[in-house]
Formats: sequence, C-alpha cells, structure tokens
Amino acid sequence: MKVLIDMNLSPRWVDFLASSGFEAVHWSQVGEANAHDDELMRWAAKHEHVVLTSELDFGAILAATKERGPSVLQLRSDLLTPEAMGRAVLSALEQTRAELEGGALVSLDAARARLRVLPLAG
Repeated sequence: MKVLIDMNLSPRWVDFLASSGFEAVHWSQVGEANAHDDELMRWAAKHEHVVLTSELDFGAILAATKERGPSVLQLRSDLLTPEAMGRAVLSALEQTRAELEGGALVSLDAARARLRVLPLAG
C-alpha cells in the first residue's frame, strides 16, 4: 500500500511508514506546499496512494464529489506524531487494508477507528 502524507503532518511519517513496509511520500516531495486539497486528492488518486491527514476537508471533498477514491486516513488527535499515533495508524492500515484499497474514509483517534466505504452518501 502506498501512502501520501499531507502537508499538515511531519515528514517523519515517511520513514516511520517505510520502516513498517509501506511506500510513503510527503506532499512536499511531489507538490507545492500551498496546493489546494483537491490537487493533492487528484495526485493521490492518479498514483494510487492513500492520503494520511489530520484535516477534515478531505472527507468533505469525498462527500461532495461522491468519488470512490482516493482513500483517506484522517487522524483525530492533539498529538499527530509517529511516536504518539504511529501504532494506531499501522493497526488501522492493516485492519482496513482491503477497504482502503477499494476506497474508504477511515477516521482514527487514540481509542478507535471509524470506517466508511466510498463513495460517501451526502
């Protein structure tokens, strides 16, 4: 599985995910820092990456467009570092792999993950 890390998260996520067997890239490596979220979403869909973000905009984009991808993993926490959320992210990626590969929105906090299959209904 390939993961695109949004600008709002540390580039340290790249090495963290890579050390666990995921192909990962930070948006700063492939796009402009001030790019609109829809540009990031188009890139992720074209290159078959799951978007890792803490922004809620991506769920709204998926709901508005009713697209089947790209999949998005949203972190809902005050602490967004690999040290704080890394274990939960790896667990969510593994447990929802099939759904993420088919198109899903996963919201993740320290206690639980919520999965919604794409396309989102209103």
